[in-house]
Amino acid sequence: MITIADSLNSVKDSMKIAVSLADRLDEAEVIRLYQANGWSSAEKPQQLMAALRNSHSLVTARIGSELVGLGNAISDGHLVVYFPHMLVHPAHQGKGVGRLMMQSMLGRYAGFHQMMLTADGGAIDFYKALGFERAGKTEPMWIYGGSEH
Repeated sequence: MITIADSLNSVKDSMKIAVSLADRLDEAEVIRLYQANGWSSAEKPQQLMAALRNSHSLVTARIGSELVGLGNAISDGHLVVYFPHMLVHPAHQGKGVGRLMMQSMLGRYAGFHQMMLTADGGAIDFYKALGFERAGKTEPMWIYGGSEH
């Protein structure tokens, strides 16, 4: 576990963010985080929890005991990694939580041939700041039964 003090605009806003690649998840806290972000995966808790638990890697961020961020990776373990989920509770977005989680994941998969993800909205600039860019003339393509994440 990595503990990082993140100083914000004032001392009262200072917080300790614990980022872990070995955390245990409680279904209720995961569902609350997904619901807070409006992700439709929250409507399928059994499948969501199975997917997260069977991911190649899982990263979490906590402030105290509160789960404030979560991300996962799907990988062959050698060449390719895909980051499907990266969520930060809306009350903690823009405070460096997502950056700390992604830095942990990028460190875990450093040296891999391909690191991929799909981003939309404000997340595009976030991922660009971490070094992600569009791959040539690629187009994201889906078979997807929903309208949200």
